[in-house]
Amino acid sequence: MTLDRLVIRRPDDWHVHLRDGAMLKAVAPFTARQFGRAIVMPNLKPPATHAADAAAYRDRIRAALPDGVAFTPLMTAYLTDGTDAEDLARGFEEGVFAAAKLYPANATTNSAHGVTSIDRVTPVLERMADIGMPLLIHGEVTDQSVDIFDREAAFIDSTLAPLLDRHPSLRVVLEHVTTSDAVAFVRAHAASGRIGATITAHHLLINRSHIFQGGIRPHLYCLPIAKRESHRLALVEAATSGEAPFFLGTDTAPHTVTAKEAACGCAGCFTAANALELYAEAFEDAGALDKLEAFASLNGPRFYGLPPNEERVVLERRPTVVPDVILVSEGDAVLPFRSGETLRWSFAGAA
Repeated sequence: MTLDRLVIRRPDDWHVHLRDGAMLKAVAPFTARQFGRAIVMPNLKPPATHAADAAAYRDRIRAALPDGVAFTPLMTAYLTDGTDAEDLARGFEEGVFAAAKLYPANATTNSAHGVTSIDRVTPVLERMADIGMPLLIHGEVTDQSVDIFDREAAFIDSTLAPLLDRHPSLRVVLEHVTTSDAVAFVRAHAASGRIGATITAHHLLINRSHIFQGGIRPHLYCLPIAKRESHRLALVEAATSGEAPFFLGTDTAPHTVTAKEAACGCAGCFTAANALELYAEAFEDAGALDKLEAFASLNGPRFYGLPPNEERVVLERRPTVVPDVILVSEGDAVLPFRSGETLRWSFAGAA
């Protein structure tokens, strides 16, 4: 590493939305260009609830990639109240599933089929704990009486803490954490080695005020929503600490411009076009570029019991312009995070 050039092991993205169809073909190459592996979210329409669904989706992802790209999609099961524990276990043991995703019903995009109560999936969680299958959680309560900015903290108190007590060997990732509460909770349980947390680039770079800066900015709206500046700073401190439970998960979540700029716009930031450049900027601002490799390339594989990637990639300090739009199909496009802006770092490919 020099001040102008970073060489790190090829990172992995431990939380990505690749969608399907034309959107999949448009966005998957961006993730595969920078990352060796990615945990792929299953909230499709219809969701990938069974091993056969995930295997077919994996084939579609591979077909959407450019020739010669070495990229491994790691598939997840979408948990429902009716999930078959044996199908789940079989999919995990056969290498189809890497983990299972718990969406509280109606918490975010395409989560209507999610879990209505933790108690309804107790047998599934017990089976997952027995076989060492990680549970990935969108950690927000859906009670409309709870303020949207408090839903992550409320989930930790009401659901996550009792869940860990009830299933002492279950391995859990609290996805896309956004609060100092989540950081403190993960740290308090870090010694067990069974809890991790992904942190997005956009939550490292924006707070809730940015969403309303000069007007409503729908392309900065995501779930969990960005929080106060004090919470952003807590995320930056955690990500740049080098501590094992914290690792990279972009939660890149593409929606078309028309779906975002609507009377009831969709939640999600599309960061895959320049993900590593965005993380490098956040780490540089914190004076912690030397900790980027641990966060991006080492901590995630360690949690999932996988070897880190052997290949190295290069980031260079030279300006790069974020694409204005990413075309999906005729008349449809995705607006990347920081569309049209100039970033300080550029991804230069393999070392």
